[in-house]
Amino acid sequence: MTTQSAVVARPGTARVRRRRRIRHSLTVLSFMAPALLGILIFLVFPLFTAVNSSLHQFGQLNSPGVWYGLGNYKYLFTQDPFIRNAAWNTLWFVVIMVPAQILTGLSAAALLTKMRKGSSIYRTIFYLPALVPTVAGALAFVYLLKPQVGLVDHLLKLVGIDNGPLWFNSPHWSKPSLTLLAMWGIGNTMVIFLAALLDVPISLYEAAAIDGAGPWQRFRHVTLPSISPVLLFTAITGIIATLSYFTEAAVAASAASGQATVGGGASGSFGYPNESTLSYPLYLYQAGFSQDRLGYANAMAVVLFVVTFLVILVLLKRSKSFTEGAS
Repeated sequence: MTTQSAVVARPGTARVRRRRRIRHSLTVLSFMAPALLGILIFLVFPLFTAVNSSLHQFGQLNSPGVWYGLGNYKYLFTQDPFIRNAAWNTLWFVVIMVPAQILTGLSAAALLTKMRKGSSIYRTIFYLPALVPTVAGALAFVYLLKPQVGLVDHLLKLVGIDNGPLWFNSPHWSKPSLTLLAMWGIGNTMVIFLAALLDVPISLYEAAAIDGAGPWQRFRHVTLPSISPVLLFTAITGIIATLSYFTEAAVAASAASGQATVGGGASGSFGYPNESTLSYPLYLYQAGFSQDRLGYANAMAVVLFVVTFLVILVLLKRSKSFTEGAS
């Protein structure tokens, strides 16, 4: 009798378990629904729209598109005379600006961890530039670095340098000037590194010191492995931000060229001087809204998305052994 009742009870028990699993799945989906809806509305749908628009050609902003196939992509990779320079400038920003921001932020954070008095004041001072609006900060930097009359050139004259660089007015110094602007606003990066450095166990430093490790050995074998996930995070976010570098370059070029607004063509304030600050997103904006080439601008956006995705994917795969050192 007991065996028969157990056999009869099995279907009911299976149905109960099935219902529990369904309820559990529905509960999980209900919690995930806002995030899934956000991804669908703000990522999947715009991406699908961009891909579809990149296969069309638009005469005006509000005109219906005409099927153009891969013509926009063909022009992008083989015929556009400005795309190579825009891509090179963006690559320069990624290779130079991102490591410089990481090194500056890490150095500032390491310095603050060593301070015993007044550290909170210096933390505030280092972080304050990050609170300044991007446009205001870029304008202030342009006037600080204004040739001959800017504050920086006055300071250079005090140390015997009468003819300083032309900064934003020189094709050779415009990108380094933007890099200096990026170093001025490393407050967010510094705070992230500061939290990571303060989280490193002191016992690890003490054990390394007992083994005879010097400051550099402790930094290399204790600090870096411990903060490696944070380094990876700042590198990824920095690369994403730099591949979409727009506001600072547009405002600095506009202010340095003496134009109140961003120009409508390649010969305007875009990329001033001599297209040296013409980043890929800047040229994308110019093609889409200044020249009404929405199909081509969408093709550029799709290529930028694919490149960003591949770069981050490669970085994540290559960094596995690096991040495992922290575990």
